[in-house]
Amino acid sequence: MARDVTASAVCVLDVRLWGKESGLRWPYPVICHLLDVAAVFGVLWDTLMDPSLREEVARELGVEVGEARAVLAFWAGLHDLGKISPPFQALVPELFRPVAADARYGAAVGAEELREFRHEAVTHWALTLLLADEGYPTAPSQLKSLAHQVAQFLGGHHGRFGAVVPKREAARGPEYRPGLGERGWDEQRRLHFRALRRVVGASAVPVGRLSAVTAVRLHGLVVLADWLASSTYWIEGRKPADGWLGTDEELDEHFARAVAAAPKAVSEARLGRAEFPRGVVFEEIFPFRPNALQRDVAETLPGLVGERGSGLVLVTAPTGDGKTEAALFAAAVLGRAAGARGLYFALPTMATADAMFSRVAGFADRAMYGERALLLLHGSSWLSTVMDEDGAGPAATDTWLVEASAVSRPGAVRRAAAPLVSRTGIRAGRATAVEADAWLRGGRLRGFAAPLGAGTIDQALTAVLPVRYNVLRLFGLSDKVLIVDEAHAYGSWMQTLMVRLLEWLGALRAPVVLLSATLTGRTATSLVDAYRRGAGFAEPSAVEPAYPGWLFVSAGTGEVTAARPVATSRSRTLDLSVHRVSWDVGDDAPAPRPGGRRAALRSVLRPVAEEGGTALVCCTTVAEAQRTYRDLVAAYPELVGEEGGIRLLHSRFPGLLRQEITAGCETAYGKPEAGVRARPRPASILVATQIVEQSLDFDFDLVVSDLAPLALLLQRAGRGRRHARGSEGRPGWAVREDAPPLVVLEPVDGSGATDPPRSWGSVYDHGLLIRTAVLLAGRGGAGIAIPEDVQELVDAVYAEDFTDHLEQAGRGRPRRCCGWRGWISGGRGSGSRRSRWPR
Repeated sequence: MARDVTASAVCVLDVRLWGKESGLRWPYPVICHLLDVAAVFGVLWDTLMDPSLREEVARELGVEVGEARAVLAFWAGLHDLGKISPPFQALVPELFRPVAADARYGAAVGAEELREFRHEAVTHWALTLLLADEGYPTAPSQLKSLAHQVAQFLGGHHGRFGAVVPKREAARGPEYRPGLGERGWDEQRRLHFRALRRVVGASAVPVGRLSAVTAVRLHGLVVLADWLASSTYWIEGRKPADGWLGTDEELDEHFARAVAAAPKAVSEARLGRAEFPRGVVFEEIFPFRPNALQRDVAETLPGLVGERGSGLVLVTAPTGDGKTEAALFAAAVLGRAAGARGLYFALPTMATADAMFSRVAGFADRAMYGERALLLLHGSSWLSTVMDEDGAGPAATDTWLVEASAVSRPGAVRRAAAPLVSRTGIRAGRATAVEADAWLRGGRLRGFAAPLGAGTIDQALTAVLPVRYNVLRLFGLSDKVLIVDEAHAYGSWMQTLMVRLLEWLGALRAPVVLLSATLTGRTATSLVDAYRRGAGFAEPSAVEPAYPGWLFVSAGTGEVTAARPVATSRSRTLDLSVHRVSWDVGDDAPAPRPGGRRAALRSVLRPVAEEGGTALVCCTTVAEAQRTYRDLVAAYPELVGEEGGIRLLHSRFPGLLRQEITAGCETAYGKPEAGVRARPRPASILVATQIVEQSLDFDFDLVVSDLAPLALLLQRAGRGRRHARGSEGRPGWAVREDAPPLVVLEPVDGSGATDPPRSWGSVYDHGLLIRTAVLLAGRGGAGIAIPEDVQELVDAVYAEDFTDHLEQAGRGRPRRCCGWRGWISGGRGSGSRRSRWPR
């Protein structure tokens, strides 16, 4: 039952209380902003939430779908109720003075100075009591009280969630939190609460509880609604007329205008649904016939999904076997069944994300309809030109040069032309400058609200780290198909985060596609079981991947299909040779010493320099790649004079320069043009770091690599003789396309024992390098059959005891950083008042 209004309380809505002021010519009443956000939320609910999800949320709350819409819009409007408090109103002294002088308001001395008690915290504290007074369900534990759950998630609309507010403290709020204010402050919050509820029509009282997954979805919608309704453009179009008093009729009129304007605001922000086609056919969305892997996925997956619903697909196949197209097809099938509104393609590096962007765009053009806003998401996406309609043309990028002269500091970078700078300050072509003004590009966290995205995996993994707005990222993934390329390519820390993310996505029933060229059975099991645990199936499975092949996991039943092996048209045998060398990378002597890495590298590259062809030299660190580049420039001056004779590529180049180099490499080492007779390529050597080992479609006649974990060596070897060029398309020394060479440079000490140099630091686990070296030595000069030997070799190197060591190494940091565990695991925090909301 609501508390009685005291005789001294303010009886009418006080429109002097402002909600928005910065950048405006006049203050905007807080009640107007609350109504605006409620109106926009309703449109987002209709637009972004699949009908099945709307019904699910309504059932959870114990109300009808129509009632749920009104109740949730009401909640969204309440997000800024905490702005009715002394600390917030005092942020604009000239607006606060008349309110502070009003005898009907009261607060402890200095309450207005308590700036650390932010308005969102006031929302949390105030709503805990207000919602309970209006009949919302409560429980002995606040963690199970709907009133507190709603208050807590609305109090987190700026990206952080507050600790649980004990009932005793909530009932006597001003004693514990003087910033709440007294008398008139409390009554104005109550009047705004009731006015908002009346106007929105949220008379229904929910009887259920919020699950963690529902909280994630609602939190995302509330944040987006708040951001849209906080723009200057929106507010200036809804300024109340002079003499506006906030009467019932005026509030109804304001809300009606906001409701009418909200659809346009959502549409112009490009917040919509990218729809997947029904009955998708592989040949209709890709301009070629499927290979064995793609054909099996296309013929089998739709039936499995039709019977068991959406879920997770795991594809394991060698590099170059068409996993990307298989994944996109699977995404179309899973997305349609799950009611997903788009997809996010997650890759290991910015370079691979840039390269994937156009492929995702092409897929969306051919296979999807509706709102198809596509964004590139990574730490340097604002520098990328891949979203330019005019491409990376001369006017679209800075022009840079890599000095190849051995005299003038080889490898040095200099700018050769001035950039085109947009009025937004972004160096890009005209199309990017225009796109940068769009709402989705207007903030670094808005990108995940776009229906389609291609970017780096860290952008997705941040959703399970305790950082600000992590739940907004999780919301952005909750209604999309997540495709993770190179799922094997991450260290223990990132794999632990991946497990946590898959638990959440399983709970959200979000479709997932995992791709890998070298995934151990143990790792595959941990990823599959993480998804199943999130979906509510705790019993472990025993996954045995087929290589090449794929399997399906149902989010609805938890069932894991037997892996389906498929044939491959790329059977070949790696011509493996290991050179055990002393590590003299930093030696500046003109002549390399015998037995050293410099001499061995020059020896294996001599056929390239003398007879033509292409070679990749993959180094462990950027510094060693730079030194190797300079040494090869000195060793082969005849190549320096040729365009692209010796190239250098690593991640520390300026973003635009790295894009230029990558584009040049795609031209030089990419797939031969269809219908054009291939010819041997002129001599060209690319010195690079791990940036080239994943997702880039490069083809070299020779691959040379420093010692690395076996899975990564196999990845790099996949860049060797990758495309069919025929005997006339390669130099005489490289005509056998079924036996691509892999040369491994193994660092050893004076006694001949494997000795990774200190310069490598902790790039790779030392034990993993030793195991790889031992396994390669045990091959006795024999080749590695692809794909027949891959799974056995990978499982041998990443044996169970070693995998346990990696998991233990990665377990500490997640426990320190993710100790909250969330509602899925049901774990408790370290203190009784720790919030168990996603953080």
